[in-house]
Order: sequence, then structure tokens, then C-alpha cells
Amino acid sequence: MESFDVSQFSPEERAQLEISLSSALELSRLKLGTLVDIRQGFEIQMKGAIPDTVHIPLFEVKKLLGDRLTENEQEILDTGKPSDIDIKGLLTTINRLHHAHDHLLLLTCNSGRRSLYAAQLLRSLGYPKALSVAGGFQAWKKLQQAQQQQQ
Repeated sequence: MESFDVSQFSPEERAQLEISLSSALELSRLKLGTLVDIRQGFEIQMKGAIPDTVHIPLFEVKKLLGDRLTENEQEILDTGKPSDIDIKGLLTTINRLHHAHDHLLLLTCNSGRRSLYAAQLLRSLGYPKALSVAGGFQAWKKLQQAQQQQQ
């Protein structure tokens, strides 16, 4: 599922684009950031979701912005049911979260690769507070399992 090459990011770029899961969860809890799940809808249905996240599917966003999808991305997009997101809805949601609330956009995907790309994309569009949550949903799932074992 994760097809983005993270080697395109230098360690310095990753440090500027990435935030730890624990920091992201704390910022969200304090209402200083909003967790945004960029996975496709079918991924969320199959694997579950982090509570209190906003869902904005990355591949549909790329398509709305006129970016060319790779063959693999198009195949993934075609696998799921299209969402009802349109360019106006996308920008309204991002603006509401980012500008109106002065929130950090804490982007999650399955493993943290697509969210790195998405953070870079949003920053190039003028949203400097976009960050990728390191490890993505997989890291959150491991954290949940560890917390359950401690109980």
C-alpha cells in the first residue's frame, strides 16, 4: 500500500516534516493540533481508525489538485468507494483546521510514508504547520497493544 520513496527526503527534511506519535497525540489532546488520516476509506474500514481524526484521502486530494497519479496510486484509488470530497470541500476543511483554529495538521497514513509526502505537499500549498506523524497508524496500533498489555 505504501509506495512513496522516503529516501527522497534528507534527514534534515524529515526532521522538519515529522513529529512523534506521542507528541502528536498530546497536541491533539490539548486541541493545538488536529489528526488528519490521509488513508483511503477502505483502509480505514479494514484496519480501523485513530479516534478523533479527520479523514481526507490523499490520492483523491492529489487528483483534485491536478497531480498525476502513479499507476499504483490510481489502482488503490479505484479499489475504494469514492468519497464525496471536492476541491472546495477540501480547501474549506484544511483552511478551517489550519487557519481558523491555528492548528497543526498532524497527518497520519498507515506507516508514515504517504503522510511525509502529504506534509510536504501541504507546505508547498501554503500550510506551514503540516506535519507527518512518524509510524502512522501502525505505530498507534502498537501503542494501543502495549497499553492493553500493561493493564
